[in-house]
Amino acid sequence: MITALDVETNKLLKAVAEKLKDDNLVSPPEWVEFVKTGPHKERAPQDEKFWYVRCAAILRALYLDGPLGVSTLREKFGGKPGSKSGRMHAKKAGGSLIRKPLQQLEKAGLITKDKKGRHISKKGISLLNSVAKQVAKK
Repeated sequence: MITALDVETNKLLKAVAEKLKDDNLVSPPEWVEFVKTGPHKERAPQDEKFWYVRCAAILRALYLDGPLGVSTLREKFGGKPGSKSGRMHAKKAGGSLIRKPLQQLEKAGLITKDKKGRHISKKGISLLNSVAKQVAKK
């Protein structure tokens, strides 16, 4: 049986992002094209499918390491600034770009929430595994 662990991550994320977009499970807010992903970035994402890929990446992160909270996911999606001057300390990603996808995925029934944090639901696991099977066939 092929799972989300058995296929290449980039191919899986692109395929899951397409599935989320086609099934209208998540939708990007109107402000997403103007906002940076965190203080370690200089510009907003240029990819039109950024929101769907971020939702897919969060879903995969919960599949691998769940349950996770917003703070842990902010650390996971953060990074170091690219400037040469000053210290290169890691910065967390923007909280709204983690919180809003989590809320949309929860509304779609792909993740659930409890006291430990958010974790992937059975519907979310089956979505990832079914897309992984399709990616492995290609």
